[in-house]
Amino acid sequence: MTVTRTRQLRQSSWQRTRWLLGVILLVQGFGSALTERLWSTSFGVAGLLRGAGLPQWTDLAVGAVGAALLGWAQAARGAERRARA
Repeated sequence: MTVTRTRQLRQSSWQRTRWLLGVILLVQGFGSALTERLWSTSFGVAGLLRGAGLPQWTDLAVGAVGAALLGWAQAARGAERRARA
């Protein structure tokens, strides 16, 4: 396998990881905050964060990190498409 092909595989693996982790953190962060606000119950990340004694705003921080990862993944995808064109 050539060096270029190895780099492409490594980059696509990181790209998939960014998408997956971004979606998970976005849903867990903002979903947990919304669920806790509407139904006064914690699930997933919110439950773990509450168990650790962290404040409620940390859910929003987790969701923001997820949104940032998704933005990064989208920017990298656009750069890849421009490079191919």
